[in-house]
Amino acid sequence: MKPSVHGTPRLMRAINDRAALRILLEKGPLTRPELSRLTGLSKPTAFQLLARLQEAGLVVNDGVRTGQAGRTAEVYRVNGAAAYVAALDVTPGRIGVRVADITGAVVGEADYPAPFPEPSPASSPAPFPASSPVQPPEGGGLVERLRAAVEAARPPGPLRRVVIGVQGAVDPTTGRLDHAAAEDMPGWQIPDLVPTLTAGLGVTVDVENDVNLAALAEQAHGAAAGCPDFVLLWAGEGLGAALVIGGRLHRGFFGGAGEVGYMPIPGAATARDGGRFGHHGYQALAGGPALQDLLRSYGVRGADFRESVATAARLAEGTGRAAQEAAAGLRTVASRVALGLATIAAVVDPGLVVLAGGLMSAGGEPLRDLVERELRVLDVDRPQVRLSAVDGNPVLVGGLDLALARVRDEVFGHARDGAPAEAGR
Repeated sequence: MKPSVHGTPRLMRAINDRAALRILLEKGPLTRPELSRLTGLSKPTAFQLLARLQEAGLVVNDGVRTGQAGRTAEVYRVNGAAAYVAALDVTPGRIGVRVADITGAVVGEADYPAPFPEPSPASSPAPFPASSPVQPPEGGGLVERLRAAVEAARPPGPLRRVVIGVQGAVDPTTGRLDHAAAEDMPGWQIPDLVPTLTAGLGVTVDVENDVNLAALAEQAHGAAAGCPDFVLLWAGEGLGAALVIGGRLHRGFFGGAGEVGYMPIPGAATARDGGRFGHHGYQALAGGPALQDLLRSYGVRGADFRESVATAARLAEGTGRAAQEAAAGLRTVASRVALGLATIAAVVDPGLVVLAGGLMSAGGEPLRDLVERELRVLDVDRPQVRLSAVDGNPVLVGGLDLALARVRDEVFGHARDGAPAEAGR
């Protein structure tokens, strides 16, 4: 029989501190009596707890609140400056950056273009410790580009963690970025990618697939809230998916779960025909350029695939021959998208499919409805199909969520002496 774990004073303080900080994040600012009531702690214990957290720099006084009969009470909140984190969305054309304090408040943003100009001297506090090397042995140019992008967002203080969303995924068996061609992610094909970036930037770095981060955002703030098993399909210039199973992101043994762009699909060429990163598979059938070409054959034209799909959805609502052609083209687009989704759904059996990316935002509800109808014909099960409901850039939203979850675990302290610590995503 496993012996029971007895709470030591140190353990109980750690548990109480952690609970109080979580409540202050969710409900704050709060008075001592309010914190006492919400934590179940006595008022003297809550007073000692707040004094301890203030001394540690985790909680600050936020003024006073006037109550009944002129009574006032001091109000406390989590100190946002206790830690800062950054999320980056790296694409071939630019780097999007968002910086937040430990409360989740966004305190800096930037959109850094490519080709990348030389970094200018920062007028704000350095986002990385001064002791970090300027250029590591490997990946120096990449580190400098990332550093310049973050500095453009003007973090108000040193960063504690950086989460970088990329096209592709880091293979944990090799430490290299995989599932991405060198021309799409130049400079990223280096050994020990994550340790190299961590050493070069002087801050803990996580490199995560961008679609996975979008799924985390959807799970926390969007259409997948409350659904433990869902698939997010990102459909744009390229195709990618994220799988959430049992409430947790599934990355796969080689880190490539959800890399469906080159998934073999009936009617499309395979890797045997075009090489590993050639024009084949699901991408060749339902990627943005392929669908733009498809719609052109139905008389629908646009400057890019987004404009073509949006035009088809608009024309399909009208009457006449042009409307009939556009409607037929849009149905064919939906059938191609649904064909790949049916393959994924047959394996994963999700309760929900979330459609995201430029293709889906351009097609909107008419395209979503057609994809759902087609999927219900092809798939034995019947998952719900919803459009993304995350505002703004979901990669940056998910990246900040991931960074904050992990940094809060570190800064707020893990439970000790045998008590399980809450795991970050």
